[in-house]
Amino acid sequence: MGVRLVVVDDHRLLAEALASALKLRGHRVLAATAPAAGAAELVVNRAPEVCLLGTAAPAEPGTFDPVARIKRERPQVAVVVLGPVPNPRGIAAAFAAGASGYVRHDERIEGVERAMLKARAGEAAIAPQLLQGAFTELLNPAAQPDDEAARLLRMLTPREVEVLVRIAEGEDTRLIAAGMDIAPSTARTHVQRVLMKLDVCSRLEAAALAARTGLLERAAGEAGGGAVRGEGPD
Repeated sequence: MGVRLVVVDDHRLLAEALASALKLRGHRVLAATAPAAGAAELVVNRAPEVCLLGTAAPAEPGTFDPVARIKRERPQVAVVVLGPVPNPRGIAAAFAAGASGYVRHDERIEGVERAMLKARAGEAAIAPQLLQGAFTELLNPAAQPDDEAARLLRMLTPREVEVLVRIAEGEDTRLIAAGMDIAPSTARTHVQRVLMKLDVCSRLEAAALAARTGLLERAAGEAGGGAVRGEGPD
């Protein structure tokens, strides 16, 4: 017996192509549309047996909010996510929101169909190798790349961080000296050290680097500990 379903994806052509293939296999597609963010409203109104939800970013915050709403308002609907192989948090987020399955978006139509049928029957629908890969990554996490902002902050003294913040705010040497209650010559030395440590040639480049890496936001976040605005040594 065919499955009564709704197909949604951020890419309308993908949703329509998948819907057409499933129709040819005897399933009843109530709707095929985009974007995936509108899945909840559609499913609540149409009440299918299964919702196929395509996403390109399973690890992004809020991606599975529609799934949570579907399960809250139509708990009998099984949601199967179609997406790339994400990090384990992506898979976990899908199931935590209430999804019944997770299928790779490059899976053959037979695999999608099997997942639909399992989900409708109340079973978890996820390929063993996908689940194994997720557990492997959880047990052996890859090293995270170094945070550039944190790396740059480690190179600077608290005084130099304050100088950089003031440079980014457009202050010249005179204003920096007055604001930090230091001699202009000392302020000039701090500025030169900041430029040297950041490996830039001008104040403008320093400000641009700080903005691009998020260094200013990181510095502001650490300011509560007294690292910024003058509590470090000259």
